[in-house]
Amino acid sequence: MSPQKGDPSIHELCERQVSADELRQALAVPLSDSEREEILALARWFRRRYRTGAERLAYARQAYARWTAGVVEKGAASTDDD
Repeated sequence: MSPQKGDPSIHELCERQVSADELRQALAVPLSDSEREEILALARWFRRRYRTGAERLAYARQAYARWTAGVVEKGAASTDDD
């Protein structure tokens, strides 16, 4: 279930603003070994899936277009609710 269609408290949690102090505290905590390995595994997968710089850039452009289209749709939907 997506946060937009699910429990309003989940949506609020996902959309909340983080204070500078809260961000500093979170960034001060080192990654665990399992978190580090997961990040490296995802990076390895991405480099295998998109082997060239051109493929990686094309993916990034497509993903950005999808994300910005979702932001525009979300913004338009929120103005309808007012």
